Amino acid sequence: MQRRSFLRNFSLATIVLGAPVISNAAAGNTKQRTVSGKVHSNGKGIANVSVTDGYSVVSTDTQGNYSFDVHSNAAFVYISTPAGYAFNQQNHIAWFYQSLSADQLNAKADFSLEKLTVDDNKHQFVVWADTQMISQADCDQLKATAVPDLKALVASYPKDSLFHGIGCGDLVWDKFQFFKDYKEAIAATGVTFFNVIGNHDMDLDARTDDYSAKTFKQQFGPTYYSYNRGQVHYVVLDDVFFVGTAKKYIGYITESQLQWLENDLKLVKPGTTVVLSVHIPTNTGAARRAKKEEEMGGVVTNRKQLYKILAPYKVHIMSGHTHFNEAWEEDNIMEHNHGTVCGAWWTGPVCGDGTPMGYGVYEVNGSEVQWYYKSTGKDKDHQLRIYEKGRLKEAPAEIVANVWNWDSKWKVEWWEDGAAKGAMEQRIARDPWAIELYAGPELPVKHKFVEPTLADHLFFAKPSANAKQITVKATDRFGKLYSETINLV
Repeated sequence: MQRRSFLRNFSLATIVLGAPVISNAAAGNTKQRTVSGKVHSNGKGIANVSVTDGYSVVSTDTQGNYSFDVHSNAAFVYISTPAGYAFNQQNHIAWFYQSLSADQLNAKADFSLEKLTVDDNKHQFVVWADTQMISQADCDQLKATAVPDLKALVASYPKDSLFHGIGCGDLVWDKFQFFKDYKEAIAATGVTFFNVIGNHDMDLDARTDDYSAKTFKQQFGPTYYSYNRGQVHYVVLDDVFFVGTAKKYIGYITESQLQWLENDLKLVKPGTTVVLSVHIPTNTGAARRAKKEEEMGGVVTNRKQLYKILAPYKVHIMSGHTHFNEAWEEDNIMEHNHGTVCGAWWTGPVCGDGTPMGYGVYEVNGSEVQWYYKSTGKDKDHQLRIYEKGRLKEAPAEIVANVWNWDSKWKVEWWEDGAAKGAMEQRIARDPWAIELYAGPELPVKHKFVEPTLADHLFFAKPSANAKQITVKATDRFGKLYSETINLV
């Protein structure tokens, strides 16, 4: 059975997407609920802070005060933490919200923030996609591998560097008792994480999508929200729509979220860099590579409507879900679909496309973003792997290089015995090591559903019969050069 229950030939007309929930408590109220409060730092009000109930978005006045009518379905009031202030957290899980009671007509909610002592125009963030633990052994691996790796990475940057993390969904694998271990791992990193709901973080016994995030909300708060750091506006959305049967879901963003996003972005200047995090990628080339129809559980079906809302901004989309690494860009949008912290579900050192288990690292300077992929347990310059002739059975006379964080603006070249040979040939193929680890009905032993996947970041060259040494040099879009060498004899 496949790890993801993708829907095939499923009609959107068979369900009502984003239908409102009417709570019994709210239905019994004849008076409008309101919420008011103050956003402040050491008692001094902070102006122009966005405050929301997940429907309306308002700004604090010059004294930091706000007040508005609450939607009947609202469960939280929360802020979009402004630039220049530290992220509130509880054991390094971001805390930016307060719960609203359905039977409380006049709620009060104040938010206290601490001003940063360093300039946040320069900062870093990491994207942990699919930690996805289904056993205590998986949790132990997370704590023994990814946690110390991230701690070492942070320590390698100058003192007082500003880091935060994005847990990009599938924090666990349907086993909610392991949210405790996930939180313990995050606390141990010392990095504050904002979290995204994934298809394996949902309540699978919920009767509709509206109730499928009950446990996640108890653990992490709202499933869609925003925050700011430096000149960048960050947004998190829930794009996993639970169909309510047999663990099936589609990639879909509800109308209430799209309306909220429009309201949120009204307070963001056009041209601003926006980092949007979701679990299911909004788009991917996986179906095109496999020459098959796009699966509704594999991409966001109403992505074009999302892109229209994002059109005035410079956008980077962060996603997970696929367990491979891929990037695409078009017009104002670039999407980064990440290789996973768990690799191939904690069964081996690489994902199905040969990408090492690891995470994305993003360095922000003003409105500009640069990035690289950090392989767990490896130096950050470990960005490619070379396979000798014969390792890939379909190309026995060629060497193969996997450059997992490649995108269309990279350059991949090769040298034979010190002589430049030019560009390598890009092809869609399967990684040789992934084939050895995962191909066939008996591999891997732990999770037999894991299979090697087609990737677009493999490069080929045919060395001469007497070649002794091959070097591959990959230059990323920022001019950073990475090099690997193998000896053939």
